[in-house]
Amino acid sequence: MINFLKKNKIIFYIANFCLLFVYLFPGSFFGCILYNDCRTQPQLTSDFIVSSNHVYAFFILSAAGFLTYKGSKRLNLLKIYLILLSILLEILHLIVPNRSFEISDLFGNLTGVIIVIIINFFINNEKLKS
Repeated sequence: MINFLKKNKIIFYIANFCLLFVYLFPGSFFGCILYNDCRTQPQLTSDFIVSSNHVYAFFILSAAGFLTYKGSKRLNLLKIYLILLSILLEILHLIVPNRSFEISDLFGNLTGVIIVIIINFFINNEKLKS
């Protein structure tokens, strides 16, 4: 799986495009498809302190990014990109019609990215000890 993602960076780029599309869609893209109502947002699990949907989305994107660029000199750039993307996309909800900026969504985005950064940190530390 890891080698597959390293060789096929297009998967990470497509995941980025899909996330951008869903985030900048005026209303709920998945609500339009599933409920025929663009104002209803499907909820995978109930929210805890932060928005769970946002944690899942950014966790998956971040994991794909880290697996794609594993061992690359661009990992620090990737971390900055993912953090800035998670902030910028939520701020853009201030101007996207039928979307709203929410602090819990912003922290959900950041939580998904930070979880992957922490996991990567521990994995790299274990490799250094071995």
